[in-house]
Amino acid sequence: MILTVKELSKTYGTKKAVDKISFEMDQPGVFGLIGTNGAGKTTTIRMMLGIIEKDAGTAEWNGKTISRETMSFGYMPEERGIYTKTKVLEQLAYFGQLRGMSHVDAKKASLAWMERLGVIEYKDMVAEKVSKGNQQKIQLLAALIHDPDLIVLDEPFSGLDPVNAELIRKLISELVQEGKYIVMSSHQMSTVEEFCENLVMLHNGQTILRGNLKRIKAGYGHTNLLVRTVGDVTPLALEAGLELLARHADETEFKIEGDDMAEAFLAKIIDAGQYPIKYEIREPSLHEIFLEKAAMPMTASKDESMDTTMGVPI
Repeated sequence: MILTVKELSKTYGTKKAVDKISFEMDQPGVFGLIGTNGAGKTTTIRMMLGIIEKDAGTAEWNGKTISRETMSFGYMPEERGIYTKTKVLEQLAYFGQLRGMSHVDAKKASLAWMERLGVIEYKDMVAEKVSKGNQQKIQLLAALIHDPDLIVLDEPFSGLDPVNAELIRKLISELVQEGKYIVMSSHQMSTVEEFCENLVMLHNGQTILRGNLKRIKAGYGHTNLLVRTVGDVTPLALEAGLELLARHADETEFKIEGDDMAEAFLAKIIDAGQYPIKYEIREPSLHEIFLEKAAMPMTASKDESMDTTMGVPI
């Protein structure tokens, strides 16, 4: 199975909301569609699924235009999409029937999913009486009840407390192990780093980066150094040419020019009697890469961004 999105575009009035967005997913896993609010992520998803009309481009599943008639997909939008005055089990079964399930099968699947996500106690409660976090889980169940081939999650962790967020994390990992294709939209870069092997990064409706996450980060090399010591080593770091990036609660982060600089600094602090409790050399985070890319002039970022899977300019 393969998901192919090619040059999707959408304009509202004089604003280009999405400008020739392309990506491909040819194996199970989680694909990241990332960017800040207003970057064009939701518009791209809705064009891809045929919810709104596109100005140009194509979105296909196994060579056929994506629609309810050509494939089975589940979509969880960022905004709440459940019926607040209707009982939870009743509406989940209804959503299953809309996807072609019999009433019996839809109810059975609803109960199984509610048990799996720990919301079975709310089955006979109207949705408005359920907490926001559990409403989010119920909305996710509505997207999964019919066992779709493609699952599209728009900001799935928005508004979740740590306990419910961890539950959804585990569920997504299980879905990947079951061979599901998942497209995840998010502005939370740490979430994307956790799940996504491949991604498209959007800014102001344009692609500023795309490709394999590991290759993208490896291309930057080791640029960050996290240090935790008993004393403050910042003066020694600045003297050695390191740049102070951030002070965290119990460690300090510096920008380095490579492993040689990090090794030289390690020798320097040991000579000074400051033995490190933590000394971690790492690639930049996706958050840092995004800030760098988003700060570039749009014409330059479009020309210079590389598809790290194909090895050619976007």
